[in-house]
Amino acid sequence: MNNDFLQLLLLIIIANGAPIIFARLLSDSFDLAVDFGQQLPDNKPVFGASKTWRGVIAALCATALTAWLLGYAPATGIWVAVYAVVGDLFSSFVKRRLSMPSSSMAPLLDQVPESLLPAYMMMELFGLDALAVILLVLTFIILELGLSFILYRWGVRKRPF
Repeated sequence: MNNDFLQLLLLIIIANGAPIIFARLLSDSFDLAVDFGQQLPDNKPVFGASKTWRGVIAALCATALTAWLLGYAPATGIWVAVYAVVGDLFSSFVKRRLSMPSSSMAPLLDQVPESLLPAYMMMELFGLDALAVILLVLTFIILELGLSFILYRWGVRKRPF
């Protein structure tokens, strides 16, 4: 694993973790749902109440700051966060169509889109090939599941997933 691989992995972890940390720090403040509580004709939410504008802003800001601290342009961090958020929203959209409640666990569906999309879209900038992208996604899955459990034990997450 080279330095660029590890830095992109860190940015993806920050983009996905910042909303959880900020939700804990701010409690219910600023928790306006991305879908504004709207439902589709199937009478299910578009994304669900756990996908908030607070989380989107937290991901964008924290990832931009981290990118800058790593020596990248803040815009690089913003793009990583945008792709991670889009992947996460896609997962939530699919889970709602499958009648899964917000914050329910869906192994791989919860990890792959939010790591694959930013890794794939940023692979050229970070000098990664397709094999490195696959390795990054697999590493993210393992780390995300482990970190989720640790954050649950520390009381930061409400569920161990």
